Amino acid sequence: MKISSVNGRPVNLDINTIDLPITAYASIAHRVTGVVLCAAVLVLLWFLQKSLASAEDFAEVQQILLSSPIKFMMFLFLAPFWYHLVAGLRHLVMDTGIGESLEGGRLGAKIVFVVSAVLILITGVWLWGV
Repeated sequence: MKISSVNGRPVNLDINTIDLPITAYASIAHRVTGVVLCAAVLVLLWFLQKSLASAEDFAEVQQILLSSPIKFMMFLFLAPFWYHLVAGLRHLVMDTGIGESLEGGRLGAKIVFVVSAVLILITGVWLWGV
C-alpha cells in the first residue's frame, strides 16, 4: 500500500479495490445521469427545431421518432432522466432534514434505485407497447 508523504495515511487510488457504500453509487449515478441529460437535451432540441421548421419536417420527425433505433435512443435518454429526477427529489427531501443520517441516506439511496427501476420499466413498456 502506498503511503502519503504529507500525513502518513494510506492512499488508495485503485477504484476497483475501494468498497464504496450504496450512497456513493447513488451520488455517482446522479452525476453521470446529469451529464447524459445535457447531451440528450441537445439532440431533443434538434428534433424540436426540425419539427417546427415546416409541416413536411414535422411529418419527417414523426416518422423518425417511430423507428426502433430512435425509440431505443429515447429510452437511453429517458432512463437517466427518471433516475436523475428521483435522485434530485431525494436531495430536496434531504434539504428539509429528512434522511440525513447514515441509515436514512442508505434507505434513501435504496428507494431511489427501486423507484427509478420501476419508472424505467414503465417507460420501456410505454415506448414499445409490450
